[in-house]
Amino acid sequence: MQKPSEMNIKPIKTEEDYIEALKKVDELWDAEPGTPEGDESEVWCTLVEAYEKIHYPIEKPDPIEAIKFRLDQMGLTEKDLSKILGSRSRKHDILSGKRKLSLKMIRKLHEQLNIPAEILIAAF
Repeated sequence: MQKPSEMNIKPIKTEEDYIEALKKVDELWDAEPGTPEGDESEVWCTLVEAYEKIHYPIEKPDPIEAIKFRLDQMGLTEKDLSKILGSRSRKHDILSGKRKLSLKMIRKLHEQLNIPAEILIAAF
């Protein structure tokens, strides 16, 4: 019976540690789940993710930009948005920043465009 490979894993404390960890993730990328290499890959990925969460946080998108992006992604127009929000003037005021989203609008946008509510609430 073959001895499982020993993991030489340590916390990522510096940018140099981070770069080395990324190299390990790259080396182990194709490792099969459930194997010692797969387990090691999973541990390295978890460490990298934790480091990135602290040192390279991703800010939530602007709610208005999220709406515009989602419309584009779904092949919808601003006319379609007017139908969701109730009127052209309301749509114009929302997109120009003159009016904030209501809870009812947030619910409709979330349900019909599948935009996470927590992103839309920032415009509430």
